[in-house]
Formats: sequence, structure tokens, C-alpha cells
Amino acid sequence: MFRSVVVHSLSNNFSDISIVSCERETINPDEVRVKVCSASVNFPDLLMTSGLYQFKPEVPFTLGMESSGIVMEVGVEVEDLNIDDEVIVSAFTGSFSEELKVNQSKVRKKPSELNWEQASTYTVAYLTAYVSLVTKGQLQSGETLLVHGAAGGVGLAAVDIGKFLGAKVIAVASSKKKRDFLLSYGADFVLSPEKGFKDQVKKITNNKGADVIYDPVGGDVFDESIRCIAWNGRLLVVGFASGRIPSIPANMPLIKGFSVIGVRAGEYGRRSPQEGAEHFRMIDELISNGSLNPYIHKIYSLDQTVEALKELRDRKVIGKVCINP
Repeated sequence: MFRSVVVHSLSNNFSDISIVSCERETINPDEVRVKVCSASVNFPDLLMTSGLYQFKPEVPFTLGMESSGIVMEVGVEVEDLNIDDEVIVSAFTGSFSEELKVNQSKVRKKPSELNWEQASTYTVAYLTAYVSLVTKGQLQSGETLLVHGAAGGVGLAAVDIGKFLGAKVIAVASSKKKRDFLLSYGADFVLSPEKGFKDQVKKITNNKGADVIYDPVGGDVFDESIRCIAWNGRLLVVGFASGRIPSIPANMPLIKGFSVIGVRAGEYGRRSPQEGAEHFRMIDELISNGSLNPYIHKIYSLDQTVEALKELRDRKVIGKVCINP
């Protein structure tokens, strides 16, 4: 028997989530069983509890997109993974648990330099930021990057990668505490998301505007972003944490010569497996050698999972939170 965090029915207040004792099932030939040492909470986890994410698992399901742990058992068709290997798991569900069984394609070996918490927190956020800024946005050294929701998991990863690439980073965050942290983390400038930030961006960039805008927020933030983007700029649509999906008049990108680019990092890898594998290799290498610096806000127990979800929902988290079974 092992314990898992199970969503029994969809709601917008986590009202039907509980810890359940589960019977161990036989693994399939292409699966591995992993003892979970640490898992991390992502914004899509929140969306899945209410059925608002593009991937909609049938209830009941075990929550959790990413984790790190130790291989306990391998199926007869599994290659390159062995019992006692330290691994990272990247799947839509299953990680908020003491153990899980998962297809071998969702598992890769953990960089030895990382502890369990570090290993569980970076895949979703840094893969999103890397595909956004490098593959899709083609951010160059010396360009200006505007990051919305910059203190959150995917936002902070974008700040980190932007600085690594040599960009001038303008980080937008909702509270002074978050903005102070972002300055200490390496952002060149910090702004509030309140209406009027476009004028500050233009002032910082000598009226040129931001070359690349990274937007996991949407709503009013997106509306104002199109008014402070540079000629030939790239506006990266990462998500809609504000709750409103914005629209754009087609004459705006025509007149200002900018591109609006949608980013689904995981789907990109599924459609282009070789490039997807290279993206994983690159973020693993950059995290392992210290070029990038994931930030862990707090560690919770499995029994505190709903508390962790609420803290993320209430925008109190800087970086990532972990759940250690």
C-alpha cells in the first residue's frame, strides 16, 4: 500500500481532494515504478483540479506533473533504466504520491549534482522558458526581455534564462516583496503590473519597447504589452493565469511588425521528439553546471498538499514549492 493525493471530482476550491491509500498495481512491460522523494506544484495542477487545463484526466486521478525519486521496479521491455537509478519523472499526473508507475518515456536520469527538491522543481518551468525564449522567441544577447508573472515558477525561470542569454530583463511582479526578490535574483528592472507599465517599459528602452515579451498571465497584461513591444518584437503567449484569454486586433502586429507566438513546450517535444530530447538535455546541463538557479520557496508534506495548492493559487509563492511524501 502507498498514499496518493487524489482528485475525486472537479471543483474550484479543492473541496474533493484527499489522501488515499492505494493498492500497488502490476507494472506493464514498458513501465517503471518509482519511489517519489520530492514533487513540485505547477500552475497546471491547479487548473486540472477544476477541469480548466487543456489536458483533462478522468476523475479520480492522482495529481502532480513532476517529481524526482528512485526506481523500484522496471518492466521487461524497459531499456537504459535500472533498479536504484535516481530519476526525474515528467508526466501530466501521478507525482503527488509515495510512489507511481509510469511509462519509461516519461522518465530520465537525475543529474547527480542535484538534490531531490532541486530535481523535482525545474523541468516544467525551465522547459517552458527555454522553448519560449530560445527556440520560439530567439532571444539574443543585448535585447530587452519583458517577463510578466516574473516571481512565479515559469516567470522566474524566464528571468533566469534571459540573464543567462545576456538579455536586459524587465521583471513584472505584483508585490514589493516579489519585486525586491527579483532585483536580488538578477533582474535589471522591476515593475508593477498595474495599468501604465507600458510607459515605464518605453522609458527604460528609450522608447524602443521590449524585443521579447514573455506572458504567462494574459488578460489586461497582454492588452498593454502590445503597446510597448519593439519593431520586429516577439510576444510569447505562455498562459492565462489572470483567467481571461485576450484577443488582439490584427492591425496591431501589422503596423508594429511584431509576431505573436504561442508556446506549448511539452507539445512541441511530442511533435518533434528529437528537438524535445535536445531541450531536456540542454536544461539538464545548464541546471547541473550551475548556469541556471531554480529557487525553492517552501517544502510541504504530502498531507499539506492542499495548503501548497492554495498558496500557489493565492499568488504567495516565489519560484516553486515542493511536496515531499
